Amino acid sequence: MATIAIARAYQQSFDARPHTTLAITGGLFNALGDFVAQVYQNTIGLKPRERPRTYDIARTLRFFCFGFAMSPLLGRWNQFLEHTFPLRSNGPASKVSWVALGKRVACDQIVLAPFGLALFLGTMGIMEGRNRRQIQQKYSDIYVPALLTNWKVWPAAQLINFRYMPLPYRIPFQSTCGVFWTLYLSMLNSREDAKQDREAAMHRILG
Repeated sequence: MATIAIARAYQQSFDARPHTTLAITGGLFNALGDFVAQVYQNTIGLKPRERPRTYDIARTLRFFCFGFAMSPLLGRWNQFLEHTFPLRSNGPASKVSWVALGKRVACDQIVLAPFGLALFLGTMGIMEGRNRRQIQQKYSDIYVPALLTNWKVWPAAQLINFRYMPLPYRIPFQSTCGVFWTLYLSMLNSREDAKQDREAAMHRILG
């Protein structure tokens, strides 16, 4: 079956080049999330009398670059959680420790989630060519609402991920779920960019 063949190819690639495999996987899923977001914004998400915008390839490439760079770091983070909070401390046949699982999820959401979101907003701002004031405005407008939304969605996804996914497949699972999260972040970031562009244009007009 195709799914088995893909899984086997992924495992072989991961065994040979783990960081490269994670980087490409994360980058592609991030790009897919932005692609879906742009298609949505230009079809279902259009407001009355609003014209569709030209597909922004550079925007998708920015999402690919962020996913490409971030995924190997996430791989190392998962290794850290795996060794710091072992689910079966008494051997493979022992019962899963739900306390350890809870600690994994809590650590992931308390430490990595705020850091990852901050890194996303800053990196996107830099790649978009925003100035310092505009990047600070991104943080002011987006960071807290996005983090609160993250805490409503990701704990359940990571609970499943840490409990059932083997270590090599945690990033692909996370990236698959992340398509919808990237869609959300892409639209949130796009609205903020549009707002800042309008403000910049108004500032130029008013002198």
